Amino acid sequence: GTVMMVLGADDDWAWVNARPEHEREALLADAEPFDPFTTAAEADVGVLAEIFRQTPGTLVSDHPEGRFGARGRLAAHLVADPPWDDYYGPGSALHRLVEAGGKVLRLGADPDTVTLTHYAEYLAPVAGKRRVRRHRRVVGAHGPEIRVVDCLDDTNGIVDRPGEEDYFATILRAYLASGRATVGTVGGAASELLDARDYLGFAVTWMTSNL
Repeated sequence: GTVMMVLGADDDWAWVNARPEHEREALLADAEPFDPFTTAAEADVGVLAEIFRQTPGTLVSDHPEGRFGARGRLAAHLVADPPWDDYYGPGSALHRLVEAGGKVLRLGADPDTVTLTHYAEYLAPVAGKRRVRRHRRVVGAHGPEIRVVDCLDDTNGIVDRPGEEDYFATILRAYLASGRATVGTVGGAASELLDARDYLGFAVTWMTSNL
């Protein structure tokens, strides 16, 4: 089989992207550049992702915002050549996971953390989707360089819903209530197994009706 995890990237300079765009390149001049092979996984993703990244034989995608790691027969296919902009959208590792008939295994995770929901944000016909531009210092072909990433807002959501629960959590709760997931306990963790294609379709339908 093949296992894939979202890794993201540890970034002590993320605050720079809250500053005006014309200031960012100068502010990033001394930033540690992202290296797909050595930069640690994002801390919020959890320690298992960092252990997975460091395990010999794990392949990783070259993207400072949407980095994934994978092991197994389909690993190279899943993580190769991610789209630079819209890295969770068509052509992404998430897209390939769905096309390969994959599943999402959640091990005691918070309800607002189904990364596959980001792919649904690209597919749902929702008007006025919020977009962001981020500047990152990365290891380029000739050394460190500044590159700009354009994508849907995967931090604050594609729309505002004042007073409402994070819609990622709402979608998951609705999906679990439908009885379409396999639910059980792994170790001491309440866990769920979701069919990726089925969950994606459910999420797109929910967003179309509610966002």
